[in-house]
Amino acid sequence: MTADPTLAAFSSNGSGNNARIGVLLSHGFTGSPASVAGWARYLADYGFAVRLPLLAGHGTTWQELARTPWERWYEGIDTAYQDLARNTDAVVVAGLSMGGALALRLAALEPVAGVVVVNPGLTMGDPRARYAGVLKYLLRSVPSIGNDIRKEGMDERAYPRTPVAAVHQLAQLFRDTTDRLPQVTAPTLVFRSNVDRIVPESSLEVLQRRIGSAHLEVIRLENSYHVATMDHDQELIFERSAAFIEHVTAGTTA
Repeated sequence: MTADPTLAAFSSNGSGNNARIGVLLSHGFTGSPASVAGWARYLADYGFAVRLPLLAGHGTTWQELARTPWERWYEGIDTAYQDLARNTDAVVVAGLSMGGALALRLAALEPVAGVVVVNPGLTMGDPRARYAGVLKYLLRSVPSIGNDIRKEGMDERAYPRTPVAAVHQLAQLFRDTTDRLPQVTAPTLVFRSNVDRIVPESSLEVLQRRIGSAHLEVIRLENSYHVATMDHDQELIFERSAAFIEHVTAGTTA
């Protein structure tokens, strides 16, 4: 737990008829729970049991992130999932950007009821990223990729620098997740911004081409950039995801 409440993990055990439905949310690369906290609170107010972990290497310093392998990011998601799975009847996994990749990887390995991802990352927009494994020895960090948000005054509390060593780890996560996409069979809802300066359109194309789910819906966001969960279309994301979660979990509660 971090001293800064805007960077802290979020947890709610739910209420009412929806308390037996679990929702696991993941923030993105170099970001923090602040980027999806509004989404998490909305779903908690809806009655769902919600977990939003702070991923390893995040919420501290970019230098710590540089020392953190991608498997530890996934461990945080897996631990939160196991907690929800023990205490609910069904779990839906969701995420923003890299959090979308983590959500998809979990869905390939665990029996989730559904997947909701916002601008999920599976490919790199910067061609230099493919050389990150070598560049990390020559260049420790590059400018921040945070706050690609159209709405003024918003701050996702991302790191001021992006560690190149962590970009190398991110690329490995993307490759691993892409290889596992055929194993993702749960209904999947994707929100995709028409203007995204962080995650390229090729990520969506890879997802559409490789995912094993027979139920894939893509909703285009016309008034948001990458961090759409804090942008003008956030209410659309919140409302449509809540309806989707109710739909895919109907009949699963005891």
